[in-house]
Amino acid sequence: MIGLIVILALVLFLPFIVKPVEHNLELFLFIMGVAAALVSGVMDQHLMTKALQDPIKITLAVLLAGLFTKWAQVPLEKSILTISRVLTPRVFLALTIIILGLASSIITAIIAAIILVIVVNVLPLDRQSEIRFTILACFSIGLGATLTPLGEPLSTITVSKLNENFFYLIKLVGAEVIPAVVIFGILAMFLVKPREGSQGLESAQKTESYKEIVIRSAKIYLFVMGLTFLGHGFEPLINEYVLGLHPMLLYWINMISAILDNATLAAAEISPAMDGETIRAILLGLLISGGMLIPGNIPNIIAAGKLNITSKEWARFGVPVGLITMLVYFVVLFVF
Repeated sequence: MIGLIVILALVLFLPFIVKPVEHNLELFLFIMGVAAALVSGVMDQHLMTKALQDPIKITLAVLLAGLFTKWAQVPLEKSILTISRVLTPRVFLALTIIILGLASSIITAIIAAIILVIVVNVLPLDRQSEIRFTILACFSIGLGATLTPLGEPLSTITVSKLNENFFYLIKLVGAEVIPAVVIFGILAMFLVKPREGSQGLESAQKTESYKEIVIRSAKIYLFVMGLTFLGHGFEPLINEYVLGLHPMLLYWINMISAILDNATLAAAEISPAMDGETIRAILLGLLISGGMLIPGNIPNIIAAGKLNITSKEWARFGVPVGLITMLVYFVVLFVF
C-alpha cells in the first residue's frame, strides 16, 4: 500500500512541477502504470493483453480523423467562412460549440480541438472574444467526448475498467452531458461579443505533417496503455480508501482535475465495485472542473498551445465558468 501511495503522489504532482515529465507525459504514465501493476501484484498475461487491446480503437480514431483533417483543411476553412457569412456571428459560434462538443465523441477530443483552432484562426474576432469562445468550446468538447470510448482517454479507460459496452457512458451521463454541451453553446451567444477588426489570437496556421499525426497517435496508444496498467494497479488503494466515500465528497474532491489530467484521475479512482451514482459523480466532477485550467484536459492543452493563450488568461474566464457549472450540477445531482 505504501508503494502505491508513493506512485500515486508521483503521478499527481511530477507532471505539474517537473517540465521534462510534463513534456513526456505518455511515457511517464506508462512507466508509472507498469510500476503500480507490479507493486500491487496484478501484472499477468490477461492484464498485458488488455493493455495492448484497450488503446486500439481510440488510436485508430485519432489517426484516421487526423488524416482526414489534414486532407480537408483547405475546404474546411472555406466552408467555415461561407457558413459564418450566412449565419449571424453569435449563432455561428453557438452552433460550432454544440457541434464540436457532440462530434468529439466520434472524431475524438483531439481532432475536435484541432478543428476548433482552425475555426478560431479563420474568424476575424478580437482576442477576448476568441479566448472566451475557445474556453467554452473546450468545456463542451471535454464533456461531449466522454459519451463514447472513442472520444478521449478518460472514456476509453472508464469503459475498459468497468468492462462495459460502447453505449454505457451515454446511458450513464448523457442526460447531464448533452444539455451541458448545448448550454455552453448558448452561453457563447451572451458571453462572447464579436468585434471584428481587433487583434486576435496569433497562431501559425500550418497543415500538420504525416509524421506529427503518426507520433500523436502513437502517444495516445502509449497513454491509454499506461492508464490501463495504472487503473488496475491502483485497485487495492481504491478498495481501501475510495470505495467508502460519499459521491458528494468525490464530486468536489475531483476539482483537482483542473490542474491534473482527468483521464489519469479516472484511472486511479474508478472501480467496478462502485455503483452508477458514484461513477456518475466522479465523472462529472472530473469533466466539468477539467475545463477550468489549461492542464485539466487534452483539448485545453492543444487549443491553448496552438493559440498562445496564457494560463492567466484561461483562468480568468475558465475558473468562474467552471465553478458556476460545478454548483449547478451539484444541485442537479444531489439536491433534486
